[in-house]
Amino acid sequence: MITAWREFVTNGALPSYGPGLVFEAKRVAGRVLKGAKAADLPIEQPVKFEFIINLKTARSIGLTLDRGVPLRADDLIE
Repeated sequence: MITAWREFVTNGALPSYGPGLVFEAKRVAGRVLKGAKAADLPIEQPVKFEFIINLKTARSIGLTLDRGVPLRADDLIE
């Protein structure tokens, strides 16, 4: 299963590729804390995407990853 959310990978999914929710939440919160009204903020596309791999899950299903795949990941879960 490939997911878009880091939380699934920390709970056992193999990879995720999707928006960095913490980064995006901080980006919006920063605008609100500077005085912008939440209702006035435009809908925007995410600007940062993360590629996360759960190495423990890969080992448990007997999957051998190419050497370059973990190097491309933003984070590895053991």
